[in-house]
Amino acid sequence: MKRDLITLADLGPGGIERLLDDAARFERLRGHADHPRPLTGKSAALLFDKASTRTRVSLEVAVVELGGHPIVVAGGSQMARGESPADTARTLARYVHVMTYRTFETSRLVELARASRVPVLNALTDDAHPMQILADLYTVRAVRGRLSGLSYAWVGDGNNMARSWIEAAMLLGLELRLACPEGYDPPQAEIDRACAAGARVTLVRDPRAACEGADVVSTDVWASMGQEAEAARRAAAFAEFRVTRSHVAIASPEVVVLHCLPAHRGEEIDADVLDGPRSFVWDEAEARLHTSKAALAWALSTSP
Repeated sequence: MKRDLITLADLGPGGIERLLDDAARFERLRGHADHPRPLTGKSAALLFDKASTRTRVSLEVAVVELGGHPIVVAGGSQMARGESPADTARTLARYVHVMTYRTFETSRLVELARASRVPVLNALTDDAHPMQILADLYTVRAVRGRLSGLSYAWVGDGNNMARSWIEAAMLLGLELRLACPEGYDPPQAEIDRACAAGARVTLVRDPRAACEGADVVSTDVWASMGQEAEAARRAAAFAEFRVTRSHVAIASPEVVVLHCLPAHRGEEIDADVLDGPRSFVWDEAEARLHTSKAALAWALSTSP
């Protein structure tokens, strides 16, 4: 059976924890002769409709270190000229053993995955960023030693990152407080579904209410790719939703500050927080490599 990673739920019960365990093994064995190489003799197509630094480089290095051959398909592809994701998938699946796709509408990713006979991993859509959240969870567990029993705060837009945090809270039973300006909330139905599954997810309008006592404080840019025309309006709406030193001061003394990057110092996060002693954003960025390896290995573990 083909294994696609469209959302975190695709990992199955206990799948997040198992993947994080695998990622830790990949990190521990990096550079050693006994590092697993499950992609030996295999190729991976890394498809990009959106610009990327960390996702592209971490995936490309992950494929190489797993023994495979990465093929980056970006702006010059026929998809950029209008070929459908389905037709692209039907073709590439005859060449490669796995694909990752970073795109805009989730419908494009779903179309690609349905038409592909090889596994497809979600490297970002407008609705979700599961591979980034896996890296975030990995970082939290590495720093704090656990995921359960901690309180998580999200400050900013109810975007794909916030929505993947909600899904993670649902699957892991986490306490998550989201501070979003009015009009920029994540879908209420997703919050309700997470709470029905046992998570404690609340939406507040005051970032201080989200950050008080929080073990993890995370944020993202105010205007994501494709939202550049809204930047001025968003800057006004989000002016009070900057993660500052005062927010860190009221959080747990051992708070883990995260940002998926790229960051705009002085906008969604102050420089003295991003570069401060409770910031683990560079560990978080490195974790993209280890969790990408684990996700690729998972996808290929039962595939033809």
